[in-house]
Amino acid sequence: MSSASNDFGSVPVIDVAGLVGASGDPSEVARAMGRACREVGFFSVVGHGVDPALEARLEGLSRLFFALPVEEKMRIRMGLGGRAWRGYFPVGDELTSGKPDLKEGIYFGAELPEDHPLVRSSTPLHGRNLFPETPSELREVVLAYMDALTSLGHALMKGVALSLGLDGAYFAEGAMRDPMTLFRIFNYPADPNATAQETRWGVGEHTDYGVLTILKQDQVGGLQVKSRSGWVEAPPIPGSFVCNIGDMLDRMTAGLYRSTPHRVLNRAGVDRLSFPFFFDPGFLAEVHPIVSEATEDDHHERWDRASVHEFRGTYGEYLLGKVGKVFPDLHRKAL
Repeated sequence: MSSASNDFGSVPVIDVAGLVGASGDPSEVARAMGRACREVGFFSVVGHGVDPALEARLEGLSRLFFALPVEEKMRIRMGLGGRAWRGYFPVGDELTSGKPDLKEGIYFGAELPEDHPLVRSSTPLHGRNLFPETPSELREVVLAYMDALTSLGHALMKGVALSLGLDGAYFAEGAMRDPMTLFRIFNYPADPNATAQETRWGVGEHTDYGVLTILKQDQVGGLQVKSRSGWVEAPPIPGSFVCNIGDMLDRMTAGLYRSTPHRVLNRAGVDRLSFPFFFDPGFLAEVHPIVSEATEDDHHERWDRASVHEFRGTYGEYLLGKVGKVFPDLHRKAL
């Protein structure tokens, strides 16, 4: 049964200190994670060990950047990032299901030098980041934050492996040995043109493409997760990250763990910041099922009617097919 069809009323909160610290019971954490992955596809984590001062610096610097004039922000526009797909995009440039999202943002990824093999071969989504001159500290903070969440990603995937009855190092020694890490900073502006008759989505209904998303929210709220009985709010919890599984973990587990549709609606009257970090298989990694018992394919229930279980190929091929629909003009130019 699809996670989109499971009836849940809230997103569970899991203390993951047993995975990231020297004390605690990893198996107990793994059981809670497995239950959440089967029943909801989302869970919030506390006890994760990420420095709250680093998070606060990231949020403060991001607000400074988005407060700049559009002309200043466009100095690091995505069109300058080429095949690496890095940089800033203004409100309305990103599409979900063909409709413009009411958000602006910056795309980041692993910072790779020009002589890196994947950069030399012009592999899409690999290269150097574009950072603004103001605030100049954003570069240092973003890279430190990505390092911290990469470590957390490996710890959480240990829990996922244990929840499936696998060795804790299964993913770290396999498809996630050299993970593809992508990071976004999104600003969902307050909508002065909102009406009772028309809903303007910050981002429309979708599922994530990879294995694990680790999301930092500000305190505004607006994230909604799809349950059988309707849309469930995933409110901000101080000191937590919201995690959700993506299409590739759905495929790896043959549908046992399902990627759940979600969306964002900013109704607060103030700008909303979010910081999704995507911890995914390597670009060249082949993605195969890792459990023997398959569940019913849920493509008829999915937002795009596409089956992740019929896909054959590398994660990079799957990812490019998806992101090309998000920025179609940039996709045509870059590829």
